[in-house]
Amino acid sequence: MKDKPETWKRKTSKEIADCRVFKVREDFCERTRDRAESTFFVVENPDWVNVIALTKDGQVVLIEQFRHGTEEIITEIPGGMVDEGEDPIIAAARELIEETGFAAREIIPLGKSRPNPAIQNNWIYHFLALDCHKTKDTTFDEHESIITRLVPLEEIDRLIENGEITHSLVLTAFYKFKLKNLS
Repeated sequence: MKDKPETWKRKTSKEIADCRVFKVREDFCERTRDRAESTFFVVENPDWVNVIALTKDGQVVLIEQFRHGTEEIITEIPGGMVDEGEDPIIAAARELIEETGFAAREIIPLGKSRPNPAIQNNWIYHFLALDCHKTKDTTFDEHESIITRLVPLEEIDRLIENGEITHSLVLTAFYKFKLKNLS
């Protein structure tokens, strides 16, 4: 029985695609045990954030937007990319305001997770925003069209159970929220 899984060491890499919001690189690797060689592909993403935003009266600020990967309108929580050099908590506040027009009195880190370590290199940071209130109009980028929806916190489990909330990164944020026992 092995103590640890086998690992691969990257020998060389080359960028094979720049897709505006991510890049794809091809890695030429060698297995450490027997020096076998293989090629792997990695999607290089910036880190991301998502935010469970709660109003003073216990409403969750959800968003609905069309997602090209599934060609569906998906129910999510606000979130987006962390800009280069930006602190994730600042990105969380920025994305919340941009996508919903809501600002928070306080933002609490819930933790971070790897979106898909099989092919991606980034983290997603999960946050809880408290006492959110509408402060301004939304400011979408040219590819965004988002509808904001307020849902009582106690309805979230039902939305997850009935399949209305299916985005795995949103599910992870709500799981982290439950683990912190902040509800």
